Amino acid sequence: MADYKEAPLATRPQTLDPAEYYRVSPEYRRAEEQRAALRSRLKREYQMKLNNPLRKELIEDPALTKWTYVRTEQYKNFRPTPKSSLVAGLIGVAPLFILCYVLKTDRDKREQRIKDGTYERPYRLSY
Repeated sequence: MADYKEAPLATRPQTLDPAEYYRVSPEYRRAEEQRAALRSRLKREYQMKLNNPLRKELIEDPALTKWTYVRTEQYKNFRPTPKSSLVAGLIGVAPLFILCYVLKTDRDKREQRIKDGTYERPYRLSY
């Protein structure tokens, strides 16, 4: 904790706040230890099943199953928000309008120079 340096655009996590770090109640510490023990037991059980050379059944990882389900069903649960609409507009629609504007202004400038007689064509078809 002594070597932790704060990022310039992020706040310090509450768990690393020195004022709160040492004043944790014994109940909270006990609950954290119980959660850590449960996680380690589940992890060990999964590793034992996974590395068993005699296993014949498929081992399901619930976290992987949930992740896969969310990845396949994400568009069914999509709700448009102002932020997603803005991102879609900036990525999908704005480049088309910008490209049309750039091409149109370039063509108009070239036609104006041709009318004024100051434009020299780089590729002549005949001399």
